[in-house]
Amino acid sequence: MNRYILIALTLIVVSYLYLKLAIKFKIIDKPNERSSHTKITVRGGGIIFTIAIMLFFLLNDFKYPYFCLGVVLVSIISFLDDIFTLSSKIRFPFQFLAVFLILLEVGLPFSPMYIFIFALIFGIGMINMFNFMDGINGITGLYSLVTLVGFYFINVNEQLIDSDLIIYSIISILIFGFYNFRKKALFFAGDIGSITIGILVFFLGLYFVNSLASPLILLLIIVYGADAGITLLYRIFFTKESVLDAHRHHIYQKLVDIKNMSHLKVSVMYAFIQGIVNLIILKYYDLDVHTQVIIFMGLVFVFILSYIFLFHKLKKRNKDIKQENNYKLL
Repeated sequence: MNRYILIALTLIVVSYLYLKLAIKFKIIDKPNERSSHTKITVRGGGIIFTIAIMLFFLLNDFKYPYFCLGVVLVSIISFLDDIFTLSSKIRFPFQFLAVFLILLEVGLPFSPMYIFIFALIFGIGMINMFNFMDGINGITGLYSLVTLVGFYFINVNEQLIDSDLIIYSIISILIFGFYNFRKKALFFAGDIGSITIGILVFFLGLYFVNSLASPLILLLIIVYGADAGITLLYRIFFTKESVLDAHRHHIYQKLVDIKNMSHLKVSVMYAFIQGIVNLIILKYYDLDVHTQVIIFMGLVFVFILSYIFLFHKLKKRNKDIKQENNYKLL
């Protein structure tokens, strides 16, 4: 317990110092067309997630070296991206290498090669999913907190990894929440924060799925996954936008823009729904694979239908608002 208090105090000091330094050196996030905020805010506050993982590495006999090396590599390039805005051609090789190192850490075999390649692509997609979904106050911290708590309780039952990795990360998220989970955030996670959390969740998810042969564990990110995944498909097949361009098609963005819901309310809603799914996972993750696949497909189907329903409802609402505004102008 004393070690956890020391970790918390260290991260509190680091977060405060970073806030002051970021203001001094103007490491800030300027609102753009993808943003749901309107004021300039310090970015890169998620650096404390990386520091928490490094503290775990140093204080716990240098466990998971390939994973931690991957975190360091992708954190450096992501932090530089927060400062200078780098090309995807520069970021992608570091993300590729980080995910490759995680596959080595988990011990995923190279054969059959198609499984290894699929895991590599899936990992890169997952870390970018967390980055794309980091758009409103509270959502990255609160959603990640719920997801990591799900991993923690499974680990309590199975003792798969050193729990300190999850606990240190949870401490860092709680401290981050002090600055971010508010109407006017003091700082944002930035790419370094969202991508670091994405890599952590990918590592834990792959480790747990590989160890337990439990597909249900993948649903610990189903709310993010449904929104990010189906939004990506919508942009590929129904819009002429590049999937790399900024956009406002995510459900969480539409809830803020069209329904005028507060950032924090939407963040709580996403985390609450994920929490309900987590309870289902905790109850059934140790059943036979056939039963798990049925539950998995059922929940995925429900989330896909829910997304489509919400999307069309919000699209119709947006159209009605525009018509009302045009009518007022006449």
